[in-house]
Amino acid sequence: MSEKKNKKIIIFASGDGTNAEQIIKYFKKNKSINVQYILTNKHDAGVLERAKKHEIPAFYYNNEAFEKKIVLEFLISVNPDLIVLAGFIRKIADIIISKFPNKIINIHPALLPSHGGKGMYGSEVHKSVIKSNDSTTGITIHFVNSDYDKGKIILQKSIKVDSKDTPNSLSKRVQKLEHKYYPLVIEKLLNEQSR
Repeated sequence: MSEKKNKKIIIFASGDGTNAEQIIKYFKKNKSINVQYILTNKHDAGVLERAKKHEIPAFYYNNEAFEKKIVLEFLISVNPDLIVLAGFIRKIADIIISKFPNKIINIHPALLPSHGGKGMYGSEVHKSVIKSNDSTTGITIHFVNSDYDKGKIILQKSIKVDSKDTPNSLSKRVQKLEHKYYPLVIEKLLNEQSR
């Protein structure tokens, strides 16, 4: 019987890293899927501390490293099964997308196509939802393509928007969905690759 290949995840994150940490915890005891590295484009990103706490190698790289294809070369050398964007605030270069087709996913804190596009991340999304008087919001997990937030949708989950909601209260409730469903979708995609 052939042994199942170990599935490798690389996480890209720019912020505090709560989603990254949930993913790390979810796969910690999984023998066939693991988080290999965390990459960040912010030298003071909170995700670096979370990576250290869980003993996951993490690297900071600047915009120049992206432009000079240093990041691409690193990704090619590791050959991840999935690249997971978890609060990553930078457009992924087309050259990376073409090298890893259908292997880069992102999570957006709203129901795309609403409240997506350039500049729509974090509290800006929740402010936009409230300003639009939307009755529901939620999360969208999607593949990454060359347009912001326009890749093929994998999963959407929704919650009701309360009339008393603030961007902060909405963010907390949406984050619960992110933490619950992102690891499940990652696992499902990786298991499907094995078939």
